Amino acid sequence: MTPAIRLGISTCPNDTFAFHGLIERAVDWRGLRFEVELADIEQLNEGLLAGRYDVCKTSFHAALLAADDVIVLPSGSALGFGVGPLLLARTAGTVPRDSAQLTLCPGRHTTATLLFSLFHPRSTRVEQTVFSEIMPRLQAGSADFGVCIHEGRFTWEGQGLACVEDLGARWERETACPLPLGGIVARRSLPAATLAAAQGVIRDSLAHGLAHRERTLPTMRRHAQEHDDAVLWKHVELYVNDWTLDLGPVGRRALDELSRRAAAAGLGGPGRSGAPARLEVLAG
Repeated sequence: MTPAIRLGISTCPNDTFAFHGLIERAVDWRGLRFEVELADIEQLNEGLLAGRYDVCKTSFHAALLAADDVIVLPSGSALGFGVGPLLLARTAGTVPRDSAQLTLCPGRHTTATLLFSLFHPRSTRVEQTVFSEIMPRLQAGSADFGVCIHEGRFTWEGQGLACVEDLGARWERETACPLPLGGIVARRSLPAATLAAAQGVIRDSLAHGLAHRERTLPTMRRHAQEHDDAVLWKHVELYVNDWTLDLGPVGRRALDELSRRAAAAGLGGPGRSGAPARLEVLAG
């Protein structure tokens, strides 16, 4: 029997949209056998670093930390303009500048946490928590700031919170690149034919979702934190784009920029032969 590919994907709507075809076997698995696990993005990051997955959706920050062991697949990434995490505050007019203040981040290996560390280094105390708890804790007054990701990007105003900064917009101003949030990585130890087949299945699954959008809704609803269909589609429209189908030269340049900035800040981890870690994309 063909060895199973341990596949981890997140529960956010852009991933359940993209992987609906694979999960439901609406696309050809190209001779592979997948064991699919859905989890929060930081759980996936930790699982990747612990060697739990063969193919995995992961934050590009975590991918940098595992760069010697994994390669980025061209399809399935979340990157673009206007897609970045938001730095929210409990109270309007406050900024992170005091060690007595507390900022909630959605996992120490997330790209959101990396951006906060790049743009607001050592500005406040930082606590990592599940992304879905950040806005409720801000509302309850148990933290001063929170880095908001996923569906919360569309719902924070209705919850009485204030936006301090759009971290993605700052990235865009400083780099002129789309923001690379996360992507699909695979173990370098997998055979070349397996890597190529996995990439093909993921691209086919994404194409299936784009061609049959309404069929993906039950899968998205089953796993989403926010169950308003309009919010789910906003999420898909924001995070699924041409670079999701294929990173292309623009996406590769954005990954190079993230690798360079993380290395300069000492946040990227060591690469081969002691050189700074760099994200590499599968050719072809």
